[in-house]
This record gives sequence, structure tokens and C-alpha cells, in this order.
Amino acid sequence: MAPGGKVAVVLCLDVGLTMSSSSPGEESSLDQAKKIMTKFVQRQVFAESKDEVAVVLFGTNDTNNGLASEDQYQNITVHRSLQLPDFDLLEDIQDVIKAGSEQADFLDAIIVCMDLLQKQTIGKKYEKKHIELFTDLSSPVSEDQLGIIIANLKKTGISLQFFLPFPVRVDDESGDTKASVHAHMHSNTFPKKDLTEQQKQGIDVVRKLMYTLDEEGGLEEIYTFRESLERLSMFKKMERRPVPWPCQLTIGPNLSIRIVAYKSVTEEKVKKLWAVVDAKTLRKEDVQKETVYCLNDDDETEVQKDDTIQGFRYGSDIVPFSKEDEEQMKYKTEAKCFSVLGFTRSSQIQRHYYMGSQALKVFAAKDDENAAVAFSALVRALDELKVVAVVRYAYDRRCNPQVGVAFPHIKDAYECLIYVQLPYMEDLRQYVFSSLKNNKKCVPTVDQLSAVDSLIDSMSLVREDGETFEDLFKPSKIPNPHFQRLYQCLQHKAFHPDKPLPPIDQHLLDMLDVPCVVRERCQAPLERVKALFPLKEVGKKREEKTAQDIFKDNEDEPSLKKPKIEDEEGSFSIMKLAEGKITSVGSVNPAEDFRILVRKKNTDFKDVSQQLINRIDQFLENKGSQYYMKGVDCIRAFREEAMKLSKVQCFNEFMQALKSKLEDKALSDFWEIMVQDRISLITKDEAEESLVTSEEAEKFLAPKEKKNETLPPTDEGGDVDDLLDMM
Repeated sequence: MAPGGKVAVVLCLDVGLTMSSSSPGEESSLDQAKKIMTKFVQRQVFAESKDEVAVVLFGTNDTNNGLASEDQYQNITVHRSLQLPDFDLLEDIQDVIKAGSEQADFLDAIIVCMDLLQKQTIGKKYEKKHIELFTDLSSPVSEDQLGIIIANLKKTGISLQFFLPFPVRVDDESGDTKASVHAHMHSNTFPKKDLTEQQKQGIDVVRKLMYTLDEEGGLEEIYTFRESLERLSMFKKMERRPVPWPCQLTIGPNLSIRIVAYKSVTEEKVKKLWAVVDAKTLRKEDVQKETVYCLNDDDETEVQKDDTIQGFRYGSDIVPFSKEDEEQMKYKTEAKCFSVLGFTRSSQIQRHYYMGSQALKVFAAKDDENAAVAFSALVRALDELKVVAVVRYAYDRRCNPQVGVAFPHIKDAYECLIYVQLPYMEDLRQYVFSSLKNNKKCVPTVDQLSAVDSLIDSMSLVREDGETFEDLFKPSKIPNPHFQRLYQCLQHKAFHPDKPLPPIDQHLLDMLDVPCVVRERCQAPLERVKALFPLKEVGKKREEKTAQDIFKDNEDEPSLKKPKIEDEEGSFSIMKLAEGKITSVGSVNPAEDFRILVRKKNTDFKDVSQQLINRIDQFLENKGSQYYMKGVDCIRAFREEAMKLSKVQCFNEFMQALKSKLEDKALSDFWEIMVQDRISLITKDEAEESLVTSEEAEKFLAPKEKKNETLPPTDEGGDVDDLLDMM
């Protein structure tokens, strides 16, 4: 919990009669509360936290606490004293703690928890004392001792949290309970249920506690069960205390500044080491490991370890290299150092030069005023001149030196240097690739460049609100999925050693996925990119060789191997007619159906084209990017076949009617796709029978494009508002 010192926590759970009841198909409040407690204890165990945890149950059939008398503090049990959390506690929560048939006052349970914390923390040092109360507020409550409880909470500095199965509004005195403290995040996720009079009375008591203790920091927040499960779904990271690295920052032979450095970023690795144990006893001591060295001869003659020497393979030969040689070869460093070799402009240090497994934050030494003044002057000078320091860094005399760069970093609360390692010559990889600009096949069109630009803009992970910025994806807040999965599997195996591992939790899969806001926003640009960068399956046709091809006996005879193809330019061929009997333009692949039908003999082009137009109208009625792209494909097919079969006038009349229809039905978004793809009337330059000039075809698209630019972005604004409302 707190990185500075350990914390004493009491988990106070209501196991009374009403906690175990639930509606059909729903989870009981007790089961939800036990899940939250399990998640909390799991985080503490795997984080190797020093915090101590106790468990108090109220609503139990029996009574076991230090304050119990004949008619006071009944049905309250101290299940576990204050101690480090472990797997035994997890097993208790899952299997031992059961629902009771009685009810108890949750204020009495709070008093028992306070008494436990006061007695079991005597002589020990805790930074914080905390009570977490899980209840549905259905048990009778007496406010007689409420003032005493509040006074003692303030006096002892014990903080309090409530976890309830329903949200509670803290700013509404009328008793409305339809939103929680975090209503802006979770108010729409809870089913609205009528609360009992007893629960409403309990809520009033909780409000009095909150309003009284909030200014003192005693009652932190009220949480719902569902909200808490979401927050505790991740295992807690291991706490690391900052370890200072004192040194002298030297500039030349005469200037030295006392500094201290801390690791700011470093790769975290699993600290728990795998051990080989006996499969039956699970004891490490029952497995003995012994290493034997043998010669590579027929008898496998055993050789003592002292008679061996390590060798370095140099080509086909092995060069002997003893431990003494290795020690003499090592680079001798006198001591640790942080020495400035020189300064350079920050623009000279390219981002891809950063290497190493850590970044250090360097500060002036604590309680040294002279060092602080000199260090501050250095940092501010580097920042004003936009230069950086190139530094020789050695952690201690046993380590090889590094060359790195120190950047100035100035914040309101502090200023420091950030050190990052730089590569040596051997660390750089120089590769030469051919330029895409010299290949005419790879030069994109203006529309393609615009489509990719739109896609990049739509996938921005920063939400701008004019004045404020919000990161939609924060890697620094995402736990390592490897650790999360490892802890999940270890915990499962601890309780179920003979069962297979569970599937990966969905939240682990979701946390590295595209944010929902970005996913929704990039759909339209993605469809446009798909349309402008069509992918065609290119299968290598396997040629069937006959005896004639192999032996060349009949070279003068005409070859009958390949079937005649009607059209080499298009994608249509006679072979496709054998794929199935197509009698009308369907909705699955209408463009291909149209191409096949118009090539058949005795087919009325006008009738088939009308079927295609009907399909296009259906796609426009449905609205949506996937239907729009199907409609665009149909129009392209119509245009291509009309040019090949000299039915230009039929297509141009359809385009005129389509434009009028789109204007009447306010389908400007579809027409915008047509304009972007430059799908216009067939001109004289494309087909001789056309009466349309190139200028007229451009003019046909131009008015609609201009109109779109002047219209207010109502659709896009609506989408953004919808997304914000959903969030």
C-alpha cells in the first residue's frame, strides 16, 4: 500500500443472512465481497508487501471477540489476527468463510475492528491503520455510539472504506441512491433496484460518517463491489525503495559537484527463482544435483574440475583462456565515475541512439547547498542553450564504463539530469535499402496519401479538447502482462495442483488492445484505405504438363492445353461460369454476379443493370461503411462493363439519377466517397459513343464536393458526442 512504511488493514466482512441471498442468475453479495477480498490479498501476496491483514466477520452464528458480553457485540468473530497475508488466508476466504444465519450491527463491527487495531499494533510502527467494511447494510443499526466511533476514528487516525453492492449518492439528501461517488464512470452499469427501509437507514448512517470524517481524511471513499473488482483485477506490482547512488559529477580536472542518482526506468524481472523439487514430496532438499566432467573418449574418463580450463573458439582452433587471463583482460576502472566528456547540441542525439536497460535521474546531493547551486546552474544552462552533456559513466570499479548522454529536466518541484546510455560503434547497425521513390509502381496517388493521413489522424491516442490533452493509452499505467499471467497461474496451481491452467483473463487481452474510442473513430478511414488499396489474390497457376509438352513430338500441331479466355484484361473468364448457376444479382457478391450475367448470351443488359441498381439502393437504405463500400464496388463494376459493352448512355443516366437521389435523401457521406474515388460520368476520351467531355465529368463532381466543404460537420460532431456520452 504505502511505499514508505507498512500498513495495518482489517477486512471486515458481513456474512449475515441477507448477504447470501440473490436473484436467479445473479451472484450473491457475499460471493462478490469474497472475490474482492481474494483479489486484494492476492495483490499483497505477490507484491511481497509488508502490510499486515486481519479479518473480522459479523453476522456469524458464533461470537468470538475481545469486547463480547452477554448482550453486547454478539455474532461478531475475529477470524484472523493481524499478520502478513499468505495462501492460508486465501484458502480461508475461498473455502472456510461461510454465510451465517444471524445479523449484527455494522457499527459494532467497526468498534471491534478499532479495538483489534489498537491492541495488536501496540509496540509496533505502522504508517497507516485502515478498516475495509463489506456489507449490504441490511442488518439493524443503532446510532447510539456513532459520536464515540467518529471521535475515536479521528483520535487514532484510523481510516475507513465502505464496499457496498449498490451505488450511493453522497450529495443527495433526499435518499436517492441511483448513482455512486464515481457516478461519472459507473452509474449506467448498475441495475436499478428498490432499497429496503433498513438499507436506507444504513445509508443515512454512512453519510453521517462520510460528512463528518471526510475533512479529516478518515473516510476515503465509498466503492461498489463491481467497481472494486475492476480496480483490483490487476496484481499489484512489487514495491521498490529508491536506492541512491552517490558520486561526483566532474567537468574537467578542477570542477566537481556532489550528486546522487536514482533508477527512474529499468526493466523489471521476476524475482521468484524456479527451483527443482521432488515431484512427490515437493521438497528441494530431496533433489541433489551433481556435475561430472568427462573426456570425450571411449571410456569417458572422469576429469576433476581443477584440471579443466575454459577455452575461446577462434576459427577452428580453441584458445585456452584461464580465469587469471580473464581477470587481467578486464578493463580496470579506478572507481565509480560520472564524468562529463563534453557538450553537444541536443539535436545531434538521435532518438534511436538510446540504449541500455535503465534511465537514471541525477540530482544534487542532499543537504549540500554549494552542490545544489552549481548543479542548478548546470541544468538551467543546458536547457537554455539546448545542449546536452556526453558523460562517461561507471557504476563501480568492477563494471565496464559506458558512454551516455545527460539531458536537462526541469519541473516545478525539482530539476535534474536524465542519463541514458549511448551506443558504441559496434552497437550500431547500418543497413542500406533501395528507395521507394525511384520505383514508379510504388508512388501513391494524392487520394491514397490523403486516406492514409486521415487514418493516422483518426488513430491518435491523444484526445484534444482545445485547451486540454488526454492520453487514451498510457503504457506507464499498464502492468506487465507476463507478470499478471504468471501470478494468475501460480495462484491457480497453489489451490488446484492437479487441474490444467485457466484461460487468460479477458482484461489481460483487452489492456493491450486498441482503445474503444479509437476503434470506433478509425472505421470509416479504414474502409476508405481498403477501397483505395485493393488487395487481389494472386495465385500461381500450376501448369499441367502432358506427354506432348515433355517429349515435343507434335510441335507443329496447335496446342489445345489452355482454354480460350474471352477477356485478358478483366477478372472475368469462362472458367467462372462453372462455379455455379447465377440467375440474378445477389446481395453477397453483387458486383461479380453482375459481371457474370452481362457476359451470358441472350442477356438483356438493361434488365441486369436494373437488378444491380436495386441492390445499390438497398445498400444506401441500410447505411453504414460496409454497405457503402459494397455500393461503390457495384458502381465500379457497372461502369467497367458499360464501357466494354458499349452501354455508356445507360450508365451515365444512372449516375445523373443517383446524384439527385443522394441529394434528396441527404446521403452526402456516400457521395463524398464517390468524389474521393473520382467515380464520374464516362467521357468521350474513355468511350467513343459518350457525349460527355472531360470538363463536364469534372463539373459533375465539383458542385457536390464544394457543398460538402461548406456544410457544418453535423454527422461527425454527432459521432463524437455519442462517443463522449458513451464514455
